Amino acid sequence: MGATLRPPFWLPDGDTSHALGTDQLGRDILSRILFGGRLTLLIVLAAVLLAAVIGLVVGIIAGYRGGWVDTLLSRLIDAQLALPFILLALTIVIAAGSTVWTLVIVLALGSWASFARVVRGEAISLRGRTFVVALKASHISFAGIVFRHILPNLMPVLLVVTVVQVGTMTLAEAGLSFLGIGVPPPEVTWGTMLAGGKDYLNSAWWMVMIPGLCIVYATLSLNMLADAARERFDPTIAKEKHK
Repeated sequence: MGATLRPPFWLPDGDTSHALGTDQLGRDILSRILFGGRLTLLIVLAAVLLAAVIGLVVGIIAGYRGGWVDTLLSRLIDAQLALPFILLALTIVIAAGSTVWTLVIVLALGSWASFARVVRGEAISLRGRTFVVALKASHISFAGIVFRHILPNLMPVLLVVTVVQVGTMTLAEAGLSFLGIGVPPPEVTWGTMLAGGKDYLNSAWWMVMIPGLCIVYATLSLNMLADAARERFDPTIAKEKHK
């Protein structure tokens, strides 16, 4: 408690023993950034994986089957996209309690429809390709066509959407934690650091600025990675560059 609200080392009264300063309880900001980033990425990556699996299954079935199955699943996707994310998060957290895995489920349920919509569009495009029609004529099973031929062709676009969603969910986790419905103490994420520092913005701005910059730079880096992945795996862009 004798080291509360110490500034970063480059400011007056700062020192290298707490390079990025301390918070209102004397906790080292640098240590909390490192531990908070680890938990933030764990939550986000687990949520993205769960959302990708749900969205992939729903999108492939809707796009490949077509007909009433596509209509039913498309309405489900539209309903999920129309549902306010904060309302969904509040409902689940109030019902299940605020834990790390509750937050993972909330983020996954709020984003699987984005995967499903993109995968459905690609599956519809692939369904009419000559090689898929030939496979159907050869009486290849649904599972064989999907897993051996449809799914590999979906991987480039799925990779791009996954990277984009990691950045989006990083912002969503920070927003939920800032509102007080994220992970409970003593666990720490970048979002909980923002929430804890908002009352000290005038006297200890580094408590908010430093985790905020981590969120901004992480999201920006992931979006740039998504652009690079799209340029690397999208065949249309590759052909244009080759020309």
